[in-house]
Amino acid sequence: MKVLTEGHLYSLAYFEDQKSLPQTIQFIQKVPTSPGSTDLETVSDGTTNEEVLAMMIDRMKYLQAKFPCRENAIVITKLEESLMWLNKRTEDRKARNVEGKQIV
Repeated sequence: MKVLTEGHLYSLAYFEDQKSLPQTIQFIQKVPTSPGSTDLETVSDGTTNEEVLAMMIDRMKYLQAKFPCRENAIVITKLEESLMWLNKRTEDRKARNVEGKQIV
């Protein structure tokens, strides 16, 4: 993995074919609409942590069905827990009317 833009853009090498061009993963990037503003605007559209976790959960469940083991089961549980906490954070921010704003 190589960081192209900290926190937003990553380059991922192929596992077996190291000569192929890497895959990139772009996360959504937002910045304040103006200096001092808490409102944010998207400067680079992309995916979210939640989408990546959902993908990983699906993949691990697929692998667990083919090659079941305790470790896979634990990974699935921890990924699901991570997704649950991110969703809880979003719901809490919505309830406080700060979702999509640069406010703690």
